[in-house]
Amino acid sequence: MDINVSLLKDICEIAGAPGFEKRVRDLVIDLVTPLADEVKVDNIGNVIAIKKGVRNPDGKRVMIAAHMDEIGFIVTHIDENGFLRFHTLGGFDPKTLTAQRVIVHGKKDLVGVMGSKPIHVMSAEERTKLPKTTDFFIDLGMPKEEVEKYITIGDPVTRDRELIEMGDCVNCKSIDNRVAVFILIETLKQLENPAYDVYATFTVQEEVGLRGANVAAHGINPDFGIALDTTIAFDVPGAQAHEKVTELGKGTAIKIMDAMTICDYRMVEFMKQTADKAKISWQPEILVAGGTDTAGVQRMGKQGAIAGAISIPTRHLHQVIEMAHKKDIADSIALLKACLEQIDQYDWKH
Repeated sequence: MDINVSLLKDICEIAGAPGFEKRVRDLVIDLVTPLADEVKVDNIGNVIAIKKGVRNPDGKRVMIAAHMDEIGFIVTHIDENGFLRFHTLGGFDPKTLTAQRVIVHGKKDLVGVMGSKPIHVMSAEERTKLPKTTDFFIDLGMPKEEVEKYITIGDPVTRDRELIEMGDCVNCKSIDNRVAVFILIETLKQLENPAYDVYATFTVQEEVGLRGANVAAHGINPDFGIALDTTIAFDVPGAQAHEKVTELGKGTAIKIMDAMTICDYRMVEFMKQTADKAKISWQPEILVAGGTDTAGVQRMGKQGAIAGAISIPTRHLHQVIEMAHKKDIADSIALLKACLEQIDQYDWKH
């Protein structure tokens, strides 16, 4: 169950809102360059690390997708008092913005807080309404003339929260999807004998529509595809059994479908058999809302791909307190490695 928590911490805490992934991309390039036969960055900003297969006379390609971006914000207005208005980049539950610190990435990084109308001066009607993202503003504690020395319209904003260990779990902002970035890097470190050519792809702008994965899959044109992403673990008080999707500590999850993808039945069965053979704990995942890079990998190559996904059960998704179990992370690494080493041994025609 041991994982490199220090590396995961570095990957999770670095900033990378959709469209502004440069900091995490530079880190990824540094980490994967010694591990791959070739590393390139495409025009949209995906990092593609290629590791050649050892049993690949037909030149088959396996694309692995892990998105680098995290949900965030973009500055849309600076008012006369220096407060910032923003637009969301990715999906937010507005109530999770209350009492949060953020980092505005301008000419220098400035810490701000999410402010809203105090409950003390709300009307009775206002107190009963659910918050909207437009109810919030960012307070940098500076007057407008000082703010404008560093911040301009269009600057990205990310959430401020460090990674900590809690029992057998890790907890941080951006576990979605930096834990998958971590898993892919750790797999590359261990991967000595991939059967087919592996295109380890660290994608951009997943949180705003799978944009990087779509471009990468079109360029790579993979025969097979595996996405790596978090999934819901609703194993908390009040959840009924059929609502849980996955549970922490029960192993990695093999995606069967989500709202954007029905995984190829052959890939699902291959993953199940591979996990069972290696005695890797796993659980099935059906997610009826939400999607991942799996859709882009499956559809956007010229002939499509036999595609599926390895999912990491995560509590409190799209909050700053996302939580994943170290065993599930380790199981995900083990399953991905096994799949890449054994993908040529499965009968894909049945």
